[in-house]
Amino acid sequence: MLVASARWVEYHYPTVAQKRHEDADSGVVTEQKTQKKLAKPRLYKVILLNDDFTTMEFVVALLIHVFHHTETTAQAIMLNIHRTGAGVAGIYTKEIAETKVAQVMELAEKAEYPLQCTMEPDDDEEE
Repeated sequence: MLVASARWVEYHYPTVAQKRHEDADSGVVTEQKTQKKLAKPRLYKVILLNDDFTTMEFVVALLIHVFHHTETTAQAIMLNIHRTGAGVAGIYTKEIAETKVAQVMELAEKAEYPLQCTMEPDDDEEE
C-alpha cells in the first residue's frame, strides 16, 4: 500500500488537501468531486462517390463489410449513390470516419476499382 505524504497530496490535489484540513477537526476525511460536462464529439459523414467502373456488387459488399449495414440497407444506399452521384455510408466521430475512409480506399485499390470515399463534417448535428 502506498501512503502519500501530506505535501505530495497538497501539491497534486489541492482541493482534496484543503477539504482534508477542514475536516481534520471532526476526524472524518471526505473528498469533493467536481463534475464537468463534456461536449459531444463532432460527427463526420463518410461519403462514397459514384463512378462508371466500380461494380454495384462491390459497393454493396463494402457497405456490408466496412459499415456493417444489412444487405437491404446496403442495396438502398448503393442505389442512392448510383442515382445521385454520392451517398452517405455512415456518420461517425472523426477518428472512426478517417479509419472507414482508409479501409474503403484500401479495399477499392486492392480490387482495382477507382472508387472514391471522402468525409465531411455533419452539419445536421443537434446542438
